[in-house]
Amino acid sequence: MTSTVPASLTRTAEGAALQAVFLDMDGTLVDTEGFWWDVEAEVFADLGHRLDEAWREVVVGGPMTRSAGYLIEVTGADVTLDELTVLLNDRFEKRIGRGVPLMPGAARLLAELHRHEIPTALVSASHRRIIDRVLDSVGRHHFALTVAGDEVTRTKPHPEPYLTAARGFGADPRLCAVIEDTATGVAAAEAAGCRVVAVPSVSPIAPAAGRVVVGSLEEVDLAFLRGLVT
Repeated sequence: MTSTVPASLTRTAEGAALQAVFLDMDGTLVDTEGFWWDVEAEVFADLGHRLDEAWREVVVGGPMTRSAGYLIEVTGADVTLDELTVLLNDRFEKRIGRGVPLMPGAARLLAELHRHEIPTALVSASHRRIIDRVLDSVGRHHFALTVAGDEVTRTKPHPEPYLTAARGFGADPRLCAVIEDTATGVAAAEAAGCRVVAVPSVSPIAPAAGRVVVGSLEEVDLAFLRGLVT
């Protein structure tokens, strides 16, 4: 976990119930879910296997170990999980080195949260090396704290990543808003007790108690997020 949390950022504005905002990365903040699938397809093609498009919904939003392990199992590829993890991260890092497109509304939302000094964290199942490369494009100043998938014992859909972020801010998870694009991430945030905004990327997500589903980040602003926890 990387944190640059000044004491002033651990307090919300007078009268505001929202204590922190946590954003997922791939498919939520940056338009990279397709990048991951393309990279997985390329790596497995090099190994002599073709991925079935139907497997995409199984691996989207999951931790590297689960996604890579599943693809090894269904393809029968002659590669270990550790070897495949390196191949995927190397290929993905090279891919995002050419630029990372933001999702619609992301730049405006990040700027608003930063302007109002809302404690904001990036919480991703991606590894630290990948997060750091994305932050080079997105702007590190937007996040006082970042949590990577290889820095927690149990990553999404376990609540540990979001509980870790809440502890980092000294915040009550019930007064934190999470923005996620996959069922895996939504499950992690809800298990942590957070309020959730789902912005589905690859697979649909149904509305539920404590969860709002929107079409894009263009529908989300600070007032919207504050309304979730009041």
